[in-house]
Order: sequence, then C-alpha cells, then structure tokens
Amino acid sequence: MSVSRAFKVLVSHPQVPVAALQLLRSRGAETIICQSVPPSRDEILEKVGGVDAIYWAHYQPLNAAILDAAGPQLRAVSTMSSGIDFADVEEFKRRQIPLGHTPGVVKNSVADLAIGLMIAAGRHFHAGRRDIETSQWLTEQIDWRMGVEIRDSVVGFFGFGGISQAIAKRLQCWDVDKIIYTTRNRKENDIDYKAEHVPFERLLQESDFLVVAAPLTNETRERFNAKAFAQMKCSAVFVNVARGGLVNQVDLHKALSSGQIFAAGLDVTTPEPLPADSPILKLPNCVVLPHLGTQTMKTTIEMSLLAANNIINAIEDKPMVSPAY
Repeated sequence: MSVSRAFKVLVSHPQVPVAALQLLRSRGAETIICQSVPPSRDEILEKVGGVDAIYWAHYQPLNAAILDAAGPQLRAVSTMSSGIDFADVEEFKRRQIPLGHTPGVVKNSVADLAIGLMIAAGRHFHAGRRDIETSQWLTEQIDWRMGVEIRDSVVGFFGFGGISQAIAKRLQCWDVDKIIYTTRNRKENDIDYKAEHVPFERLLQESDFLVVAAPLTNETRERFNAKAFAQMKCSAVFVNVARGGLVNQVDLHKALSSGQIFAAGLDVTTPEPLPADSPILKLPNCVVLPHLGTQTMKTTIEMSLLAANNIINAIEDKPMVSPAY
C-alpha cells in the first residue's frame, strides 16, 4: 500500500505531541483522535472500527477486544511506550498484526532519573526533608543521616539493555569499584562498560546499588521478593526504574522497615497510581516517584515520532523501526 493513499489512524490520547500527528498526516493519514483524559475504553471501542492503524498512547490493556473492534482491515499498531506488558503480544502474533513500541529512545531520560534515585535514596533525601518539616534537623550529632556513596561501590543491574547501559556509561566517571549485571545471556558489548556478567545470586550478594531495568515477563514477575532481599547487603540501595511488577512490594516494605536493606528508590510501583495511604510511602528510607522516567519533552517527542514511524513503515509494507516481536 502506498502512503500516497489515505489511511486511518486511531490515536488513543489527545495529548500526543503535535510533531507525531503532523508526521502521520504528511504521509496521508487521517487521524481519529480520542478526546478523553484519562482515555476512555468506551470511546476507543466506539471510534476504532475500520481504522488501518492504532497509535496506542496509554497503558490500558491492548488485547483481542481492541483488535476485534478495529476489524480485519487493521494493518498496524504501535504503542508510545518502551514496556509492552499491557499488550497481548501472543494475540498480535496469532493474527500476524505488526506491533511496534519505542524502547531505544527512552534510555537517556530514564538513566538520568535512575542515577538521581541512587543518590536520593543513598543520601537520605526523603528522610532529610521530613526531618526539616518536623523540626528534627540535628546539628550536634556527627553520625546523623549518614548515607552511602556511589564512589568505590559495586553497581549491579538486573537487565543490561539500553537503559542499564546508558546508566553504566554515565557511571564510568563516578569511580565505581565494579559494574556487574544479570541477564539470561552475556552481552557481547559488556566490555565497553567494564561490566561483568554474573549469576542472580552474586548480583544480590555483591551489589551496593542494585538497579532493576528489565522487562516485566512471567519469568521476571516478583523476582525481587523476600528470598532475594534476604541475600542483599544491609547497606544496599535498591532502585527500580522498570515495572512495579518485578518486585513484591510487601516484601520490599518488610526489608526496608527491618533494616534488611538500607534504602530504595522507586519510579515504578504496584499499583499505579499508588494510593496516598500506601505503607511504602510512610518509610523514611524509600524515595518514591510517580513514574517520571520518560517525562521530559525531548524524550516524549522522540517516542511519539518513533511510534508514528512504526505505523508508517507498516502501512508501506516495510519492517517497523522498532517491532515488539
């Protein structure tokens, strides 16, 4: 199909950057934009019938119900996200519908935030702010709010894809002692980051900072649980910038509140949004952010353009720039 012919694209969110919409329209797309914020599934199901492509810009389930409502002429779907744990990938494979996502472009903004969480958790940012607000700022105690440094530390990664490698690249000038990582198979380019592939048990036992940056799958779900935290150093800082589902949050709370591990920095939780009365928010040694990893305008625009190009390529019968399978 030539892009000179019009094709219809359902856009699931009205706040998709204009640059992506303009790109689609410049290649012949008629964009059907859902107006509800947060996105309304009823509105999506009402408008999706007969479209050639779907631009999925939120995290609601992307499954057979959506594909059925779209119809048999549907030729392409792209999410505007790195993770696709909300998408039924097996259903896309079964129907042979191309599915794209936007993993590569998120690595820099997420890496910056991950290092911020390493420092914020390791140096008591949250507890220190609470001390100020409750008039507990102590000036006469030498050992008050002693934290841990990245310098001379062992930094471990669960997952060593684009995000972890972007963090490791930034850490090359931080005088870390060692970088280790756990993945199913060794990464051929790990020498570029002076990184060592290790079993999961060594990752837990040796890491001073342990950063989770892996996809959520059946294999990785709740991989960080009571058994895992029990193997970590009591001085360890745990950071999660992947998905909340990789962590058993009740077990994490116990590990933090008992002093089993030193601190945690979370950009992702279970559920999202996290209720205001969540016990994890009450802990002085846990820094929690509302999933801000990709929340920079530069990265959001890059994600939006990649999603648009995924769709354009599929409509042109070309491989997607970033296919999900």
